[in-house]
Amino acid sequence: MPEVLKSTYGLVGYPLGHSLSPVMHNTAFAELGVDAVYQLFPMTKEELAPFFASLKTPYSPVFGLNVTVPHKEAVIPFMDTMSPFAHKVGALNTVVITPDRKLVGHNTDGPGFLAHLTEEGFDPAGKRIAILGAGGASRALITVLCLLPARPHAIKVFDVDQERAGTLVRDLSSRMDTACVEVVAQIDDLHIELADLLINATPIGMKPGDPCLVQETLLHPHMMVYDLVYNPAETKLLAMARRRGAKAVNGLKMLYYQGVLAFQHWAETQIPDKVKSRMWEELQKASIY
Repeated sequence: MPEVLKSTYGLVGYPLGHSLSPVMHNTAFAELGVDAVYQLFPMTKEELAPFFASLKTPYSPVFGLNVTVPHKEAVIPFMDTMSPFAHKVGALNTVVITPDRKLVGHNTDGPGFLAHLTEEGFDPAGKRIAILGAGGASRALITVLCLLPARPHAIKVFDVDQERAGTLVRDLSSRMDTACVEVVAQIDDLHIELADLLINATPIGMKPGDPCLVQETLLHPHMMVYDLVYNPAETKLLAMARRRGAKAVNGLKMLYYQGVLAFQHWAETQIPDKVKSRMWEELQKASIY
């Protein structure tokens, strides 16, 4: 008989040194008395296929995963099925591995982002939104915003890879109404000075030497600046936003909300409020303020 291993969950991406996901999920396992562990699975794109093939084996201890940059789109071919929302997004961040070793893809980034916006009191209806980046996270944000009954007035997207940004919008347009979404060729065309919400959906800002993509003079007191980067807690962009009197928000609470939803997909049940509170407490302790 093979050795019985502890049930394992984890995060697939590269690099992963910045991640606080293990803190949150291992806290939940401890609070619930579940004999499981959440760990990091750093891997390149070339390593994805053999890893996901190993998940199909009957003795694999892995029963759930999160997926982060740069693999949120690349892992789709390995799924047996996907939730309707993940299919619309064309990217996923959560994988459930069923007892019969089927892989089910979900996307909790979009709902997690929307939950945080709601908590912050920001209503996207009729607003002008500027987005930096056209990766998997941007896909989820644009999708959830376009599916709202009362949608933003305009969503402008810029990525240094213009072809990637164009492909994103064309792909989403095949599955939903994206009439309010426009890809722009230059960062100036985002018209950040007119935006109600500026979102950094790129990893730029994680490293101390990273540049800031936005001119400080474009930021203003009547906008929210939302940086999905949460480590460091205050990026150069958020520091500039505070100096300009804008509301500055990092991605830690989005990480929390998407993590709670991911955990509930794995457990197939709601998490008690006291466990959610402990997850958030430990995330705050682990973050760099």
